Amino acid sequence: MGFDTSGLLPLSDALQGMLEQLACSCDSEQLPLPEALGRVLASDIASPLAVPPFDNSAMDGYAVRLADLTAGTPLIMAGKAFAGQPYQGEWPAGHCVRIMTGAPVPAGTDAVVMQEETQADGDRITFLAQPEPGQNIRRAGSDIGKGACVLPAGTRLTPREMPLLASLGVATVPVRRPLKVAIFSTGDELKPVGTPLAHGDIYDSNRYGVRAMLARMGCNCLDLGIIPDDPAQLRAAFIRADEEADVLITTGGVSVGEADFTKQLLDELGEIGFWKLAIKPGKPFAFGRLPRAWFFGLPGNPVSAMVTFDQLVQPALAKLAGQRFERPLQLQAIAAEPLKKSPGRLDFQRGIMSQGPNGLEVRSTGSQDSAVFSSLSRANCYIVLERERGRVAAGETVTVEPFGGLLL
Repeated sequence: MGFDTSGLLPLSDALQGMLEQLACSCDSEQLPLPEALGRVLASDIASPLAVPPFDNSAMDGYAVRLADLTAGTPLIMAGKAFAGQPYQGEWPAGHCVRIMTGAPVPAGTDAVVMQEETQADGDRITFLAQPEPGQNIRRAGSDIGKGACVLPAGTRLTPREMPLLASLGVATVPVRRPLKVAIFSTGDELKPVGTPLAHGDIYDSNRYGVRAMLARMGCNCLDLGIIPDDPAQLRAAFIRADEEADVLITTGGVSVGEADFTKQLLDELGEIGFWKLAIKPGKPFAFGRLPRAWFFGLPGNPVSAMVTFDQLVQPALAKLAGQRFERPLQLQAIAAEPLKKSPGRLDFQRGIMSQGPNGLEVRSTGSQDSAVFSSLSRANCYIVLERERGRVAAGETVTVEPFGGLLL
């Protein structure tokens, strides 16, 4: 697959090399708008109409013709216009029309004067300010022109987009089918939540994090549970995932232990692009291709599994699902305390950022050991420390990456 597996691969190189091989693998279908929430648009949505569809008032006030306005001379109110009830009567010279926000402006209107700039004496309206041409009028198409692209292909539909599409009268939308992702955890030491632990056992926690992040991404999950460190059972799980899913994600079994069989199975069943990443946490990470499905092998340590999913698997799954993906926002902050760091790997430390007296500041959540999951559960951001950077002193500027949708 074209990867250099001799050393530690920089995160940016690993991500670029991986994404270059991936393409959308999800077919499209038409869905009624209410059923499309969370789906990814398969094609651009062009507006079938102009928004607003007609010139309308931006204020409660009075529609006027500038030629009728003379300082201090009142105009007679000819009638009223409401949203959904346009004024359709005669509009003689020397008259104005009472109009409400959103109502179509009568033909010939030059401006709308807000009611706070008028005085009313029965149906005689005196104007206290001279309006500018077009004042307080929303012109047809000023928001969206007819035929304009309102949402590009690859947009995941959220509660922000749904009312926009409804406002355009879009009843059905072309969307991608959800990506189907098989997952399992490996390790004889892993036990299901809710069962007693023997000496040396631990609870399987990684699948809960992976399932939750897949749900946030709108993927369908095939959970194959816990697979023991047995080559025959692992091979059967690999084959089933390859037959039933678009992607297989495992946790554990990608380091160099005697019971870690993932690499040899990938060599046997498919192709392998296998690397050790120059990041911390998350150095052991596997990427490969089975006959049908793509494969991502996450480290067994829980923080490492979450970080590598967030930084590597998320953009990869987005591309496979046909979703437009933007890299997370990164900000500059002041280290509120010293941070331990050794040169050699890009470090995603877990931090708590807050607004301090001199701007944005960040502090560590404590132990940064990749097995200490509480460091992630207490955090609201990564402290992203460059590969060659060493120890950080209090007061130095560091890069922080606020947690996005997968971890919030």
